[in-house]
Amino acid sequence: MDANLEHTTVLLQEAVDALLENTPESSSPAEDGVYVDATFGRGGHSRRILSRLSAHGRLIAYDRDLEAVARASDITDPRFSIRQTSFSHLGELPPASVSGILMDLGVSSPQIDSPARGFSFRFEGPLDMRMDTTRGISVAQWLADADVEHIMEVIRDYGEERFASGIAKAIVARRQEHGPLATTTELAQLVADTVKTREPGQNPATRTFQAFRIFINAELEELQQALDAALEVLQPGARLVVISFHSLEDRIVKQFIAKHSKDEYDRRTPFAAPKPMRLRALGRSRPSAAEVAGNPRSRSAIMRVAVRTATAPGTRA
Repeated sequence: MDANLEHTTVLLQEAVDALLENTPESSSPAEDGVYVDATFGRGGHSRRILSRLSAHGRLIAYDRDLEAVARASDITDPRFSIRQTSFSHLGELPPASVSGILMDLGVSSPQIDSPARGFSFRFEGPLDMRMDTTRGISVAQWLADADVEHIMEVIRDYGEERFASGIAKAIVARRQEHGPLATTTELAQLVADTVKTREPGQNPATRTFQAFRIFINAELEELQQALDAALEVLQPGARLVVISFHSLEDRIVKQFIAKHSKDEYDRRTPFAAPKPMRLRALGRSRPSAAEVAGNPRSRSAIMRVAVRTATAPGTRA
């Protein structure tokens, strides 16, 4: 791994402050709790959390990226552990055992800037994009066989690309005439040749690369599973802090918090007692102008915070 590929953690102080703030529902000091960094990345949030915990506190990190897990070996703090798996496996923790969960959904700069990973249209590299390169298939392998309708749906649904149909047709035509796409620059050039107009300052391939990365890693499905699991493992008073970087992620997080921030009524049994609300929304925030100036990749970040509410005795939340 190239040591020169550095990552600047977005909303570092704000996220950790939100995660470790005591709430009325809390039964013990925040610094004594068990926390989860659900997306370790390069460990910026984890290191800051550890600096705030007491000797009794503990931090469990998750990441499916082997390079991220290797970087975590630099942390020798006995209060810290990491699991090389997706954060969708949060549900394997004991119920109501966690004092707070932080999810930073951004792709780390070392991932983006490493040509070998194939995440960026700016560098020549294999068209891979897998977070865990030991599992699943690469984008190139998928595009070698996918039909035009499936490719179009992925670009449209995960990239919100209005030229999805034309790009999909161009990919299949290229495959039939010259063989499958194999590199990032081949895909970027094909998209640039197909998309004739684009927002100022945005590369024509931006949305297509985003779509393929989200699809090949099942990112939105993993996020939904992780949020569902979080409800079960968070204890009353525990914080849920989620930083997202595009509208598809933020929409899922926003709707999830909204859904569980109100009592749920079962329309099939209108006279039954409603299920009590399970979350209380605490608001959203964005990076400051100073942070965006220093780290332009933070400009699209949105942080949403919620607290796990207490469940009334005898009810099932």
